[in-house]
Amino acid sequence: MRTSFCLPTITLLFLCACGIPSNNTSIPTAIEEKLKAQEESWNKGDLEGFMSQAYWEDDALMFIGSSGLTFGYAQTLANYKKSYPDDAAMGILTFELLQWRSLGSSHGLLVGAWHLERGENLENLEGHFSLTWERQAQEWVIVADHSS
Repeated sequence: MRTSFCLPTITLLFLCACGIPSNNTSIPTAIEEKLKAQEESWNKGDLEGFMSQAYWEDDALMFIGSSGLTFGYAQTLANYKKSYPDDAAMGILTFELLQWRSLGSSHGLLVGAWHLERGENLENLEGHFSLTWERQAQEWVIVADHSS
C-alpha cells in the first residue's frame, strides 16, 4: 500500500522538478494580427506589404514551395512577383489557422490553410502551410515557410 502511493508521488515530483515542455496551443495575438495584415496587403495587390508584415528580412529566410527551396527575403519576394504578376492572379487570399505549437519562449510552429479565390478566368488555388516563427527584438517574424 505504501509503495503504491509513494511511486506516483515521486514520479510526479520528478516530472515537476525536471520541467515539462509547454503545450501552449493558443496562437499569440501578435501573430494573428500579422497574418490578418498580410491578408489585407495581399488583397490590395501589395506583395511588398504582404512580405514586410511578417517575413524575416534576411538572406537566411527559408521558403519551401512547389518550386523547391528558396533562401532569402529578396528571392522569396521575386518568386511571389513571378507567380502572381497581377491582381487577377493574386485573387483574394484567406488564411485558416489550424494549430500553433510553442517551441520554447522564442519560437513556434503555425500550421494552417490558405485559399485564393481568383474569379471566373483563373482557377482557384488552395493549400496548407507550416510557418516557423521566431521572436526577435520583441517582434514575431517568419523564419521558415513551407507552403504547398
